Amino acid sequence: MSEVFLSECEGISFILPDGSHRIVSKGTSLHTVAESISSSVAKNAVYAEIDGRPADLDETVQDGGHLNIITLFDEEALIPVRRSCLMLLAAAVKQLYPSVRLVGGQQTENGFHYDFAASTPFTMDDLTRIEAQMVRLIAENPVLLKEKVTKLQAKEYFLKSGEDFKCLKVDDIKLNDSLKICQIQGCMDIIDGPVVPDTRFLKYFRLLKVSGAYWQGSAESIQLQRITGTAWVSNKQLKEWLERTEEAEKRDHRKLGRELDLFHFQDNAPGAVFWHPRGWAIFQALIAYMRKQHDTAGYYEVNTPDVMDRGLWELSGHWDNYHDHMFTTQTEDGRSFALKPMNCPGAVSLFKHGIKSYRDLPVRLSEFGKVHRYEPSGSLHGLFRVRHFTQDDAHIFCTQQQVKAECINILKLVLGIYKQFGFEDILIKLSTRPEKRIGSDADWDRLENALSTSLEAQGLQWSVNPGEGAFYGPKLEFVLRDAIGRDWQCGTLQVDMNLPARFDINYIAEDGLAIRPVMLHRALFGSLERFTGILLEHYAGKLPAWLSPVQAVVMTITDKQQAYAQQVMKMLRQKGLRCETDLRNEKIGYKIREQTLARTPFLLIIGDAEESEGRVTVRDRSGKCLGTMLLDEAADSIELYCRPPEVVID
Repeated sequence: MSEVFLSECEGISFILPDGSHRIVSKGTSLHTVAESISSSVAKNAVYAEIDGRPADLDETVQDGGHLNIITLFDEEALIPVRRSCLMLLAAAVKQLYPSVRLVGGQQTENGFHYDFAASTPFTMDDLTRIEAQMVRLIAENPVLLKEKVTKLQAKEYFLKSGEDFKCLKVDDIKLNDSLKICQIQGCMDIIDGPVVPDTRFLKYFRLLKVSGAYWQGSAESIQLQRITGTAWVSNKQLKEWLERTEEAEKRDHRKLGRELDLFHFQDNAPGAVFWHPRGWAIFQALIAYMRKQHDTAGYYEVNTPDVMDRGLWELSGHWDNYHDHMFTTQTEDGRSFALKPMNCPGAVSLFKHGIKSYRDLPVRLSEFGKVHRYEPSGSLHGLFRVRHFTQDDAHIFCTQQQVKAECINILKLVLGIYKQFGFEDILIKLSTRPEKRIGSDADWDRLENALSTSLEAQGLQWSVNPGEGAFYGPKLEFVLRDAIGRDWQCGTLQVDMNLPARFDINYIAEDGLAIRPVMLHRALFGSLERFTGILLEHYAGKLPAWLSPVQAVVMTITDKQQAYAQQVMKMLRQKGLRCETDLRNEKIGYKIREQTLARTPFLLIIGDAEESEGRVTVRDRSGKCLGTMLLDEAADSIELYCRPPEVVID
């Protein structure tokens, strides 16, 4: 390799991440450059980046720049690994089922999926065969042939191969010159980036399921077969992910909803929750908790109409920009209405009603408003993605001078509440001005500074998402990490310069001038339905005692204690506890086991001895016996344990 390395004036110079230089002759492959760094780097190299541009390792260098060799130890390696697995999957399917047509693949957060047009649906047995074929291909270590071709050349190939869906994809590509294709043993597909240099990097994959999908996401189009898989760069990563996934399946809120009798869904009300008594108890406990927090923090609870005229939605901009997600109707008198998809226009309408003075500000309005948004049927997912849901919205109207203080108060409230729900690991993201926006640079400077300095004032860490703010203002996003390490984006704090201008709202300043207020949107839970699902999975159904739908069950050993059981339940309910009795003619061990599986926090067991002494034997849901106590003592202890958390105080 000595002939590769030349003086700087003779060759191409690369700057490595550590600041060192590599000088190579023009036409040297990037893999050879990796070998010059170290044999370990070359062995584990997946692709390279030249001035941020991704490149395959067999690409020959023509120009220098900043060079970064991405290895299996870098998180970025997952992208080409999964892209290559998509190619491998397509090749395996075509080898086993030649009549199947390729539609297209896509990477996901934890893997990939590929859609196929097949005359007969795939089965789990097919999935096993396909996975085995992929393993055989990896063992053969076929060359991944890459080539740049014109759109015309690509389309001609796909036409000859009978791949009509691929022809349509080529037509959709807006490039006028060339595109990149890759072949594995005669199976060709379009790729949008580097692939692995060696199929040995693809060993750690798993095909997970087969499901139905629609061409271009439309239920009116042809139905496709979707194969979903996951791929990682090491067996350790794959094993850990499979274990996390298995645990997540155990915690699936839809499964828990059935087991704990909390809610259900029906085909005649897609995306809307049928809350059962126990599930509704959780929902109402969340609202009662938040209502108490709002009262203490100086919010006024309001309620705005669910159905409002088209004119209001045109004024807010939703009719033109969000119409496809709105449920609309027209009445006999020719007026058009919409179920509200958001609470914001109603809150602005409330503020606009009547004259507001600077002395009235800040005005903090909270609303548990039901909103309705059309989501495609295929995207609905339990409580996490619904069409009808309740938001814990709040809208704060304040002066420019009050923005920072209000943001600090909101941060204290939001983070304090998350902590009370058991979320300590919270990621905060600040999204700043996008290219297309309203307002002056001075406005954005002031508002972005208000958000960042409020974070600094609390000593908080945050990341910046440059250009990811809404066109009408910057925002903060709060991402919660749950018990098994998954991230959930929940709360937001959004500055809005749009709606105050659209609705022309003002307050009268001290000098008598009409001034436009700053509007802050704030949601903590986001959707109460979704947050309930997150809590169920975070706690694996063992919700905190104060939030449990049934906090105590009184159970009898024999029929003789039924009257005393009713007396015990009455006392517990008088203390505000959600309590039930279990008077069935079953063995006490069976009752205890069943109520423990139901995640009931406290079990109160009574037999002849307890009744004669006015006592109860108390067990918790972990199986621990807390002892036999006087009824008053037990009721007081359980009531104290089941009290909701204290109000978050600044």
